[in-house]
Amino acid sequence: MSIRIDRIVTRGGDGGQTSLGDGTRVSKSSDRIEAMGTVDELNALLGVLCCYMAQDTQTAYLEGEIQQIQSCLFDLGADLCMPDPDRAPSLTVDASLWLEGRLEEMRQSQQELRSFVLPGGSLVAAHAHLARTVVRRAERRVAVLEQVPAETLRFLNRLSDYFFVLARHANNHGETDILWSPGRWHQKKI
Repeated sequence: MSIRIDRIVTRGGDGGQTSLGDGTRVSKSSDRIEAMGTVDELNALLGVLCCYMAQDTQTAYLEGEIQQIQSCLFDLGADLCMPDPDRAPSLTVDASLWLEGRLEEMRQSQQELRSFVLPGGSLVAAHAHLARTVVRRAERRVAVLEQVPAETLRFLNRLSDYFFVLARHANNHGETDILWSPGRWHQKKI
């Protein structure tokens, strides 16, 4: 596929509307644009995550994997941008299956979960947890749309699991996870 971008400033959105990939004009406050924007926000957050991963010996080798996910998110965005039920989706089941395999590979070396995990730990883990929450928001935004390929929601669901497992991987395979301590606030002074 060849992509050509001739102009950045188009002035087409100055009145609060934008165009979908098929040329349809919609409000920038529409559910579809909100979903696309959340996916774009997630993609930008993954760029930040890659910066931290590059500086972390335990996760640097996974940078290319995150960039592959970023490409998948562009495919997903293309599917959201072209709400045609007859159009073949850009994102296929192969992407979800790949994520399942990767998260299962990482999970195999992790300590068994015995409590809920608080977001945090290393910088990579904290950003992976943040990515997980943005994925969940994207999933909620996409779920309200009509004409969305089934693979879109499946991929987002797997992706949030992936980032949870990645966060644990970045916390020494779960060894340095910060675990939830129920009722901690009333048990001792913090």
